[in-house]
Amino acid sequence: MPLGLAAVGVAELVGGRPDGWYYAAVLEVAAAALLVAAPRQPLLAPTLAAAVLLQMPWIGPQLNDVAAPILFCAVIGYLLGRWPRGNLGLIGIAAVLAVFWLTYHFVDDRQHGFGDIIFVTTMIGPPYVLGRLIQRLAEQKVLLEERQELVRREAVRSERDRIARELHDVIAHSVSAMVVQTAAAQDLVRGDPEQAERMLGDVAATGRRALSETGRLLRIIRDDADELGLHPAPGLADLPQLVDRFRDDGLDVLLTMTGDTSAVPVGVDVSAYRIVQEALTNALRYAADRTAELSVSCTSVALTIGTSNSANGASGSGSGLGLVGMAERVSLLGGSLSHGVGGDGRFRLDASLPVGAA
Repeated sequence: MPLGLAAVGVAELVGGRPDGWYYAAVLEVAAAALLVAAPRQPLLAPTLAAAVLLQMPWIGPQLNDVAAPILFCAVIGYLLGRWPRGNLGLIGIAAVLAVFWLTYHFVDDRQHGFGDIIFVTTMIGPPYVLGRLIQRLAEQKVLLEERQELVRREAVRSERDRIARELHDVIAHSVSAMVVQTAAAQDLVRGDPEQAERMLGDVAATGRRALSETGRLLRIIRDDADELGLHPAPGLADLPQLVDRFRDDGLDVLLTMTGDTSAVPVGVDVSAYRIVQEALTNALRYAADRTAELSVSCTSVALTIGTSNSANGASGSGSGLGLVGMAERVSLLGGSLSHGVGGDGRFRLDASLPVGAA
């Protein structure tokens, strides 16, 4: 902006060549250079720019001989509203008006009256108000972004807490299974050593899985409330019942499941259930045709979840915190998540969770 002002001012002076135009060109270039520093010196730079520019009638053409100073003054008024904090810019506005008064009183020989006051005020006042408005909007934008970040962090924290509670359940049941299997192996160690050995192998495998889930849990969060569930956490085996509940609520779900999910790690099993639950909840809220497609496929490498539903509902776009929670789950499990509206107007969500060793 300052460079453009300088170019316009110099071009006007070179084209018209009023008396002392070269002095005026130097003053306009100097004022434009000062305006560049306005973000760093919000009060001083625009005020000095106005003081330098209004020296023009003292050593060069009169203010009524050129038009570029009007643009300069409007920009100065805007900058005094935009960058100084609070109402500090009014100090600069007062200084600019004082320089105008000195110029009109000692240099300009024309008759001055109330119309000059209106002219100067109109030239500086509205740009100042606009600058203040832009400053307030910028401050509100920053505040809104900070609040959104706080909400996002709270959503992530809530999801981590939820995952931690679920993994507590998983670990508790794994330990319980180990105790039962060990007790059974003790009874069989003399009468059926081979069966006891197989059971102890199962205990070792269960212990390794429990250790894996314990490490994941410790990386997520410490459960200060020490909440251990009394019932098994839901998993992929419970998806048909979950889908039936959504159907009862009015969502027509087409479910496709392929692959053997019995060997899926329990942490992945629980998180996959929660991801499907959140995806179907979003579909129930926003799908205009009240239909959704759900596919779950499991291989020896990864468990993949895919959902799709129409994206032209009238319920709104939502807060997006459910997607934040799903992304947090997938990230903690080392998987990947993608979502968005495709060219066919349907919202698609695809998640991939590793099922190998943690």
